[in-house]
Amino acid sequence: MTIDKTFDPAAIEAKWYAHWESTGAFRPDRPHAEPYTIVNPPPNVTGSLHIGHALDNTLQDILIRHARLQGKDALWVVGMDHAGIATQMVVERQLNAQGQKRTDFTRDEFVAKVWEWKAESGGEITGQLRRLGCSMDWENERFTMDEGFSKAVIKVFVDLYNQGLLYRDKRLVNWDPGLKTAISDLEVETREINGKFWHFKYPLEDGSGFISVATTRPETMLADMAVAVNPSDERYAHLVGKNVRLPITGRLIPIVTDEHADPELGSGAVKITPGHDFNDFEVGRRAGFKASDMFNMLDGEGRVVQTADGLIPAEYIGQYRFGIEGEPTNARKMVVEAIDALGLLEKVEDRVIQTPFGDRSGQVIEPWLTDQWYVDAATLAKPAIEAARKGKANGGFDIVPKSWEKTYFNWMENIQPWCVSRQLWWGHQIPAWFTADGTCYVAETEEAAQGLAGVGVALTRDPDVLDTWFSSALWPFGTLGWPEENPPPTGEGDHAKHGGGARAESPDGEGGRSLNVPLHQPAAGPPPRSGEESLLQRHYPNDVLISGFDILFFWDARMAMQGIHFMKEVPWKTLYLHGLVRAADGSKMSKSKGNTVDPLGLIDQYGADALRFFMAAMESQGRDIKMDESRVAGYRNFATKLWNAARFAQSNGISGSHSVHAPKAELAVNRWIIGEVVETVDKLNKAFAEYRFDGMADVLYHFVFDQFCDWYLELIKPLVQVRPGEGRGPDAVEAGPQPTLGNADADETREVAGWALDQILVMLHPFMPFITEELWHALSDSEYPRAYDIIHAQWPEPNATVDAEAVAEINWVIDTISKTRSFKAELSIAPGTRLTANIAGPQTATIAIIARQGAALSRLGRIDDFVYSPVETNNVAQIVVGDDTIVFALDGVIDLDAERSRITKAIEAATKERDALSGRLSNAAFVEKAKPEAVEKARADHAEKAAEVERLTAARKRLG
Repeated sequence: MTIDKTFDPAAIEAKWYAHWESTGAFRPDRPHAEPYTIVNPPPNVTGSLHIGHALDNTLQDILIRHARLQGKDALWVVGMDHAGIATQMVVERQLNAQGQKRTDFTRDEFVAKVWEWKAESGGEITGQLRRLGCSMDWENERFTMDEGFSKAVIKVFVDLYNQGLLYRDKRLVNWDPGLKTAISDLEVETREINGKFWHFKYPLEDGSGFISVATTRPETMLADMAVAVNPSDERYAHLVGKNVRLPITGRLIPIVTDEHADPELGSGAVKITPGHDFNDFEVGRRAGFKASDMFNMLDGEGRVVQTADGLIPAEYIGQYRFGIEGEPTNARKMVVEAIDALGLLEKVEDRVIQTPFGDRSGQVIEPWLTDQWYVDAATLAKPAIEAARKGKANGGFDIVPKSWEKTYFNWMENIQPWCVSRQLWWGHQIPAWFTADGTCYVAETEEAAQGLAGVGVALTRDPDVLDTWFSSALWPFGTLGWPEENPPPTGEGDHAKHGGGARAESPDGEGGRSLNVPLHQPAAGPPPRSGEESLLQRHYPNDVLISGFDILFFWDARMAMQGIHFMKEVPWKTLYLHGLVRAADGSKMSKSKGNTVDPLGLIDQYGADALRFFMAAMESQGRDIKMDESRVAGYRNFATKLWNAARFAQSNGISGSHSVHAPKAELAVNRWIIGEVVETVDKLNKAFAEYRFDGMADVLYHFVFDQFCDWYLELIKPLVQVRPGEGRGPDAVEAGPQPTLGNADADETREVAGWALDQILVMLHPFMPFITEELWHALSDSEYPRAYDIIHAQWPEPNATVDAEAVAEINWVIDTISKTRSFKAELSIAPGTRLTANIAGPQTATIAIIARQGAALSRLGRIDDFVYSPVETNNVAQIVVGDDTIVFALDGVIDLDAERSRITKAIEAATKERDALSGRLSNAAFVEKAKPEAVEKARADHAEKAAEVERLTAARKRLG
């Protein structure tokens, strides 16, 4: 086929993704190949593709496509998370719009409506991942609520309970009064709120005085149980052990010592409300209060309820904790007014308060004392800590970048019990049954629980469900068939039963596979492995997990704990943590700021390949990514450059290669490009081994753009450009006297060029899959069409070495042309101006290079001739290439004195600006107090001016 003149990403993306999926290309039959496995972090079933997803999935697809090109049995497990809170909210909103609410239905009826919603509207993100080019194993798509995975979740809960590693306890949780459920730390959004700092006086029991405390939540004093002072604070030493009588309730509470009290903050004394503050809970436990004895003064909606001692006055009962629209009063207002009336309000200060909000409900989170299910995370964490310390080489796993190890160890070594229960209807209902007296029986089924309780004992199932992080922690092995002893050989789930991911249509409009498409690895679907390893045995542990650092604790660490505990092996050999995609100014993206970026919009405008390459190029270990649409546009231009290079090749008789090994070559330019391919493959392999995504992109970009397109194709044009009527393409050009198609040098060059272009397409394929697949087939030899798609091609193995002599020769040519062009630009000499070059006493090797490459130096460097003697004028410019000094006479071309004067003035101006910026940056006050973006800009400007001074100084030196 003839390559179109214009590169249109949209047209080729739709075509090739449908082709890949319909032919089973994402999971070729390789039952005896080395397995390679990645599990995709399951996106929420309610979700849509955001820029973070685009980064995370691009990095995974790069690795999985690379492994597939290496001939491995590459499995990319895909699925969705049931997203308990988010999904229940979506369905409840739909019911509300119809004048209904969840409680109008039984639990089973409501859950059925959620399944209906999923079948009709859930999973939008799976189509969006296809648009990004993700080559996932869609035929075995999983869902955290499918029957097989649910069985794994229930088994893990029961096993942990029976092993004493999961239990029910009364502790503080992040309670969302809007959703009326406990939520995880990840679902808590901290905001700065303008609030107050109230200072109260608490009277001593013996009437001898007062002790002052301060609080941002005065209403919680109704449940105060102590006042804490620092043990080293001598001001209060005489009061320790005494009691104070709380205003309003009259409750007597002790004065205790605890390091939590900061002598430098406020009065140094702190009111302790163990039932409504996480720090106070720990202080209360250290003071000897049992969780069961701590006071809870609020209900699930955030309204005041009576405490166990019955001391809260009746007028407070039922009041909301603080101001709420439509209610004239509230507990906070009433408490402050009462304290003031008693003469115990010392002062009120304005203060900015870090306040926790539910990220979905928008309500202020309440630390709430309630009975929940907990996992003994400290016990499970120990082997996960050891595995990270051992590293991959010793049977553990590596954390990349290594800088995250300290954070991982610090959190794991101080890990708290993990609350895994949620007060929802949608999710995995907890497999625990209670008798009337509260006795609990945990089993995988109700029948098994009844067997434990005895015949005739009435049982009621726990209405709560499990946290979605609990189920997703099993993802690396639960998706592969565990806990079945003989898991399904193809890893089949039950997603189809509940509306699993849709498949793209094949090009002929029919679903299913086209088995007549010849592939490098025949596409016959997931490999039958009966009698061999199960999918679980073959693909666990996974090879790598790609994850954002922001879920290191919520998901990654918990996978490590559960995987090691249940599988006795680490879940993956490498944990790669990438940064966040931030706005251009470095701020965090958020809908409220209006600075989010729609990846699908970027794909519409620039193509998926450009967005993918941007993500790879910007992914630098240990750093966040600043969104820069101009860079995405630049990589679209890069794709266009490659497209035009392929068009040039096709128009001039260059077609695809028939071997991964480099052809034999005699011409220096061909030996040079073979060596460049060899070095590029080596650098790329090293970058892959080290997970240096930015390094991979940098190597490819500069080889393709600079070495191949800008230099190699330009250098070989006279050899391969054909006269009208001789070429296959529509754009064959007249290039003056040139070799015919049968010329041996031309044949060699076409063969090498076709081979090099093939290697480029294969190396680029993991990053830019669509354009590479299109050009792979477009460049196919009409007599010998490609036998397989590029997705199943072989990773480059040039089987060649770098030819040092050819490298030296071509680099000398490139350096000479580049420096000649540079000095012309610096001296404002027209690029087409032809000059004579003088070399006094040239090396023998230099004369030989010029003899062989004179035509290229003349055509590209606009050098008419080389004279091997000194120049007879002082009006010259000179460049140094290797050990040779090349001098160009400029008589009649430029006024050298005027040019020296101009450059000198420019140097002085740039030096002045550089030094001024240096002064600002050396001022500690500026660096510390100025906005970070201002400091960053000053540094960038300084670097730019310093480079300008250096460049201009070199230009003046060239003038002698």
